[in-house]
Amino acid sequence: MKLGIVTGIPGVGKTTILNTIKEILSRENSKFLIMNYGDYMLKTAIEMKYVNNRDEMRKLPLSIQRQLQLEAAKSIYKDASSLGEGLSFLDTHAVVRTLGGYLPGLPKHIIEILQPQVIFLIESDPEIIIKRQENDKSRARTDYSDPQVIRETMDFARYSAMASAVLVGASVKVVRNVEGDPSIAAIQIIKSMT
Repeated sequence: MKLGIVTGIPGVGKTTILNTIKEILSRENSKFLIMNYGDYMLKTAIEMKYVNNRDEMRKLPLSIQRQLQLEAAKSIYKDASSLGEGLSFLDTHAVVRTLGGYLPGLPKHIIEILQPQVIFLIESDPEIIIKRQENDKSRARTDYSDPQVIRETMDFARYSAMASAVLVGASVKVVRNVEGDPSIAAIQIIKSMT
């Protein structure tokens, strides 16, 4: 199993890059799986009646977020393992900014379940991220609308990704999401996994 964890703060373009990876690998008839950690967590959180939508999860007490992380990690590993040969990609966050502080998105008990080959950090200039967030009317991301908060969050994401990587022997790769051409980042990610 080859798993690449693709991280970045809301609005940086993770989903767009992963959709581009999907297009490229589909054209090549490659075997792959793209998963979203939030989808796994949201399914469980809704079933347990904690939230109604994804953005509410960041506001949950840390103890509940940890419980949701653990259940999601188990399901993600099972799904990625069932792929066998091929590439698996996981869309998630290295850190989550909560009312109680920064929650590691890939703490020890989670990263040891997932066992990734590479942790990718997708980054862009804070001003570009804010513009992307403003254009995405489907999400509520006002807690990431200040350039200083975005810089601080990206710094914490780097620290967290490296700490997680040390625990499982994964590499960490920073990938710039160039405005207007997600294929640049997508190709870098695919090459790092093969």
